[in-house]
Amino acid sequence: MNTTELAVPRLGVGAVIRNDRGEILMVLRNREPEKDTWSIPGGKIDIYETMEHGVVREIKEEVNLDIAVIGVLCTAETIRPEKAEHWVSVIYEAEIVGGELRNMEEGGAIGAIDWFPLHRLPDKLASFTTAAVAALRQQK
Repeated sequence: MNTTELAVPRLGVGAVIRNDRGEILMVLRNREPEKDTWSIPGGKIDIYETMEHGVVREIKEEVNLDIAVIGVLCTAETIRPEKAEHWVSVIYEAEIVGGELRNMEEGGAIGAIDWFPLHRLPDKLASFTTAAVAALRQQK
């Protein structure tokens, strides 16, 4: 690890997006962190970017959807010193306002995209997705 990669917390965002059947959009991560886990779409914040702008941008870049942010669902923190990872993520609830669902990173960061009902989620969830799911279940 060089000095520019010191263990400094990084900021991430994610969005819980539901379809008209109430299913949650998830992506299969093809890269670290948390490779081979299912995750709500999202990513890292760019320097000088607001978190809301970041989540809108990330969703467009990953799955080609235009979203409107409804509000903050929860925050999540992932700390893995053995992998020099420390992420603080803000998870938003959002609704689709345009675009056509498509894997924009096929063969890259995203292996697959799919909709899942809250009562039948895949087994391997990314850590910040687990926090989002817990917050969703608490709402009911």
